[in-house]
Formats: sequence, structure tokens, C-alpha cells
Amino acid sequence: MIDIETLKEYIKVLEDSSLQTLEISDGEDSLYLEKPSAPAAAPAVISAPAAAAPAPVPVKAEDGKTINAPIVGVFYSAPSPDSEPYVSVGKKVRKGDVVCIIEAMKCMNEIQAETDGEITEVLVSDGELVEFDRPLFAVK
Repeated sequence: MIDIETLKEYIKVLEDSSLQTLEISDGEDSLYLEKPSAPAAAPAVISAPAAAAPAPVPVKAEDGKTINAPIVGVFYSAPSPDSEPYVSVGKKVRKGDVVCIIEAMKCMNEIQAETDGEITEVLVSDGELVEFDRPLFAVK
């Protein structure tokens, strides 16, 4: 499984180069990144579901603190469809707490809070495709 830090490094390599695509395979995992045709903040993962990318959601956090998507993928609020969500509005989180899962290339990636605080708003819907750095939760 490709960890988030390694994925971020691959994205940076692609962004900083004249390459249009980057394909990496180690026998178990494979990754295909492609620069978007229009200017954007990050490359798109081609193997994501064939749904249109959602429009960015305006962030309503009073102090501007959010937990953002570290990767492109499908957002899931709970570990399984019949489980309770990891977090909900009003829940206090500590740095390192799992707040959701983002599925990327059939890998389930646990997303952790980067700061202590209280969830004031969930900014995406369960099963929604999210872009790199998209705000997922507003935190105070």
C-alpha cells in the first residue's frame, strides 16, 4: 500500500516536471497520475470513479481551520456502511484521531486530524469524490 507521504512526493515530482503522466508499479500496487489539461492545484487520479469532479465547497469555518483531503479519492465518513461515522458536528478531536477514510486506487486511507479542536461542520457527503486539499471538515 502506498502511504500518504509517498503519494505526496509522487505528486510533487509530477508537478515540478515537464512530464504529463507518471505511472509507478511495484508488483503489488500501481499508481497512475496525470496532469489535468486545465490549470489546477493537483494532478487527477485517473482510476477514480467516473463521476464528474464536484465543485469546491466554500469553507464556512469562522477561524478558517479545516481538515483537508491529503489525496484524491472517495470520501467515507465511517469504516463501513453500517458503522457510526468517525466524527460528527460537535465532536472534539485530537491531533492524530481518525476522522474519515479516503479510498484511492482501492486502498482505504485513514485520514487523521492535524490539529486539536471541535468539528463545526462536515463539508462533504459520504461517497463523494474529493480533490487534493479540498476541505473536509471545519474545525474550531
